Amino acid sequence: MKVFITGGCGQIGSHVAELHLARGDEILAIDNFETGRRIHLPEKHESLTLVEGSIADKELVDRLIGDFKPDVLIHTAASYKDPDDWYSDMLTNGVGGVNLIKAARANDIGRFVYFQTALTYGVNPVEHPITLSHPKNPGNSSYSISKTTTEDYLELSGLDYVTFRLANVVGPRNVSGPVPIFYERLKGGKQCFVTPARRDFVFVKDLARTVIRAADGTGNGAYHFSSGNDIAIIELYDAMVQALKLNDYPEPDKRPLEKDDAPSILLDPSRTFADFGEIEFTPIDQTVAEAVAYYEEFGVHGGYTHLKHDSE
Repeated sequence: MKVFITGGCGQIGSHVAELHLARGDEILAIDNFETGRRIHLPEKHESLTLVEGSIADKELVDRLIGDFKPDVLIHTAASYKDPDDWYSDMLTNGVGGVNLIKAARANDIGRFVYFQTALTYGVNPVEHPITLSHPKNPGNSSYSISKTTTEDYLELSGLDYVTFRLANVVGPRNVSGPVPIFYERLKGGKQCFVTPARRDFVFVKDLARTVIRAADGTGNGAYHFSSGNDIAIIELYDAMVQALKLNDYPEPDKRPLEKDDAPSILLDPSRTFADFGEIEFTPIDQTVAEAVAYYEEFGVHGGYTHLKHDSE
């Protein structure tokens, strides 16, 4: 199988690429290295070609896909470093996404796999858990608006596609959200803060294994990638403290929820389980331990967030 992967050196893209390479597939990956790191993919592999470039470059995208003729396109690339950088978000997430969709149609690509954010439902969803029929309400962040835009174009395209609307994907190579922030602050002897919020945290390798099945033809349309269970942020924090093997428990600053922070954002995975079968999800303590092992070896890179108040 020939697979074109965007964001090939990012957290999700690199794990997916590794699984494809391990079974003998041929990979063409593109990354602009805004958040991806070269160390995440082997520098030399006979079945891997890695191109530095932007998916917003239509000429480059058309040439790469036209020459490579992939069987499957897996689109993991995303802009999310700065919640105020609307231009970069729309350039990569919006224009880049449309470039890929157009190229996929022009070259008769058999399957398109995309990754969407749970923020597409808004920061105060009206369902718990959130079903796939919940109205989209992405006007909470530039990231959410631009990611949802590409999903809407994908639905319009007529392509055979799978979209995974994601819970919080964590583990090795994680550069956004609380896991790298907790690690960096605790290692630096700084206090962390937690809120009463509850979220679903899923292991990146569990997602990658499911993506391979989607690339092979399982499923069609939109799915939630979620364990179906949420945990309190303090539980995630405690898992980080445990993984770091700290002698004394560093008491976090416990803060109330911000006005745009939902008490819980939990996705209903019933359609995913129906089509992909039951998924064995990795426990949170093991997930965080693997993230810590990665940070210990390669350092923290990122600590980005999609919503403004999280970075203050």
